[in-house]
Amino acid sequence: MNGFSGRARSLIALVLSAALLLALGVTAGGASAGGQASEKELKRGIPVNQISIQLWNFAAYVGFGSDPATQARLEEVLQRLSEIGYRNVEPFTFNGLSAEEFKALLDKYGLKAPSRHGSLNEATFDATLADAKALKQKAVGSGGWAAPGIGSLEDTLATAEAMNRLGERSVMNGTGRVYGHNHQPEFRNTYVDPEDGVEKSAYEILIGHTERRWVDFQLDVLWAYDGGGDPVELLNTYGDRIFSLHMKDGINVADPANATPVPMGEGEIDFVPVLSAAKGKVKYYIYEQDPPFGDPTFDPFASAQKGFDYLSTVRF
Repeated sequence: MNGFSGRARSLIALVLSAALLLALGVTAGGASAGGQASEKELKRGIPVNQISIQLWNFAAYVGFGSDPATQARLEEVLQRLSEIGYRNVEPFTFNGLSAEEFKALLDKYGLKAPSRHGSLNEATFDATLADAKALKQKAVGSGGWAAPGIGSLEDTLATAEAMNRLGERSVMNGTGRVYGHNHQPEFRNTYVDPEDGVEKSAYEILIGHTERRWVDFQLDVLWAYDGGGDPVELLNTYGDRIFSLHMKDGINVADPANATPVPMGEGEIDFVPVLSAAKGKVKYYIYEQDPPFGDPTFDPFASAQKGFDYLSTVRF
């Protein structure tokens, strides 16, 4: 090619490069050879190591005892969750096992417990922290809040102070920030924030009166919608404070009566906008269906499978 000018050699190189890209089925813009990038190329999913399941899903199946039969059902649940593909679980009880024994069961089935619904009782918090360290938790929390709760503005402010105290203790313990978990009242209860005179939900007041270095939040998507909150708006506004989502579907959402949880994909919630708002902020996506106690037709394993299938394939 010594007889060609520099410009000619450049043009030939460009033609050859374009031909190679076309042969590979890729355009210069990075899209497939049809011109438009595929949906898979444009959107992302949830990494499997960020998917979890709240074991309350199996409360009716396992039970609340500490006898060998109950513990055998607990182990069955952990084994089958591992087989489904879960890598994380969120316990709420050890069914009589010590934290170390529970951790051994998790290890046996390749599972972790980055979070747990335990106790936020200040008087017994040292024991909670010891269990959290044994489980190697990333955060310490509860299915609710520290006392005195959110029944009044004064209580909500006192609860924020308690969460700050507990959060500092947990961070110093090496087990991450403390988090609380919402139901409907966090959004149905509204108070005038003494800092700015604006009426806000109890949830927003808790966020505003806790310190980010000590306190995180676990947003239950169904209960937030059912209580009148907007998870998308909350994630857009407070996303750096929301450690995890409870991915819970339901019907009769926002009715005067409480919503009814159903398996993922069988309810009324469009999760894609929630997931898009959570992208890059939320650490864990935790599936849960509150079990309908007394309903013999409920299959918690089928529910868990639907949760995992959705969370592991959704694109947003």
